[in-house]
Amino acid sequence: MGGYPILTAIVVAPILGALLVLLTPARRPELARAIGLMVSMATLGFALLLLWKFRTNFGGFQYLEHNRWFDSLGVGYIVGVDGFSLFMVVATALLFPIGLLASAKIEHRAKAYVFWFLLLEGAILGIFLSLDLIGFFIFWEAMLVPMYFLIAGWGSANRKYAATKFFIYTAAGSAFLLAAMLVLAFLHQSDTGTLTFDYRVLAAWTTGGMSTTTEYWLFFGFMAAFAVKAPLFPFHTWLPDVHTEAPTAGSVVLAGVILKMGAYGVLRFGFELFPRASAHFAPLFLTLAVIGIVYGSIVAAMQKDAKRVIAYSSVAHMGFILLGIFSITIFGLDGATFTMVSHPLTTGALFLVIGMLYERRHTRQIDQFGGIWKSAPKLTAMFLVAMFAGIGLPAFSGFVGEFLALLGTFAVHRWWGIVATTGVILGAVYMLWMFQRVFTGVPEGENAEMADANGREMLVVVPLLALSLFIGLYPKPVLDRIEPTVKCAVRSFEIRTQTMQRPASDRMDLSGVKGCR
Repeated sequence: MGGYPILTAIVVAPILGALLVLLTPARRPELARAIGLMVSMATLGFALLLLWKFRTNFGGFQYLEHNRWFDSLGVGYIVGVDGFSLFMVVATALLFPIGLLASAKIEHRAKAYVFWFLLLEGAILGIFLSLDLIGFFIFWEAMLVPMYFLIAGWGSANRKYAATKFFIYTAAGSAFLLAAMLVLAFLHQSDTGTLTFDYRVLAAWTTGGMSTTTEYWLFFGFMAAFAVKAPLFPFHTWLPDVHTEAPTAGSVVLAGVILKMGAYGVLRFGFELFPRASAHFAPLFLTLAVIGIVYGSIVAAMQKDAKRVIAYSSVAHMGFILLGIFSITIFGLDGATFTMVSHPLTTGALFLVIGMLYERRHTRQIDQFGGIWKSAPKLTAMFLVAMFAGIGLPAFSGFVGEFLALLGTFAVHRWWGIVATTGVILGAVYMLWMFQRVFTGVPEGENAEMADANGREMLVVVPLLALSLFIGLYPKPVLDRIEPTVKCAVRSFEIRTQTMQRPASDRMDLSGVKGCR
């Protein structure tokens, strides 16, 4: 892009927008909303430009920016993007303007709401682009603050409890992450005489630079933070409460990109920094992923609150992502990364529709609804399409991601794949059951007079469903950008662990891939 710092622009734009919102008068909330929407749309424009210019046959980092920060401490400003992070950046940039549009009816302290929302966007984008461990950790922790205030300030009845629970869980995991980062950097300094937190340098050193036991301990230090954020069973208990109490836009962002931060952390740091530990403990995490799929699906079917149904479904979907990751196959990693692209579209749409129902009835209890399809056919149609996309109906993006993740798992861990397949069936059961109770039947009382979806509401949901359908029918543009990085990661993993993890059916031609680290 002619040397233009596109990645810095993506991170800085929403942060500068948040500061600009602070300068607006509190009596003019419409001005704060307008600035927030324009800034988030500008960030989306940068992200789409990045997507357009991204090289499809290059597996390494692109558009790298490396500037000195604290040389004496080995800390620098390093950002880059590859196939693992590209679509997380695009998904984040897409969901935030949609979230602002969905929050148009928020009147209480609207200026503060937009301010925290834009700060949250900048922090999340920094997480997906940072290649310096300290920079990554700063953005990781910075994300906590705006999310806490969004939940505590604009959530439901138990919002303060949910916000505190979210903060404590994430902060506890982050403590282990910071300790492991520091130990890793100091071990590198002891061995080489250079103190650095550059992820690329540390990744090149770790396999031969430390003992297997040390690698195992540091791996679990990183995984403590990533497992909580994913969330991996049994560290998922914060998620249903937070989803239930968060404002609609907060739930969309939480399900769409914040949960993916944990999976992204495993993709980014697990294989490169700790390949032997990743291989050794893969059966453990495959087991936890399968438990999460089955458990999340069963518990979702038992919920009385519509939002909690979708929250537990996210636990199951994250199980499919982690299943694909720890299969450590090309198909499995393709499927995991593709699901990380698909899930924000489908679950984001579901949370938006549930939020619209709540605005009309001020309840999310499933037994309070019924027959809505007669009074609100457009609203019903949006939920129905989002539901089919979410349960992995062929032609939608959910099918592609889950199919590839299961295919990769079947190739090397057949029994885990067989058990995980039951999650696909259970997903259809609990979602169809909720649809029947909420939307079908004879409407009574307020349900019979419910207003249908308006233009603004359709504007925030329909594009997500259209994108899910497009990449479900034509996944090639996504896979072309994901797969080179996946191939590089698998090749590096095999070399560093001295294994041939992929079966013959999963082996692909790596000759056309450039830029492998």
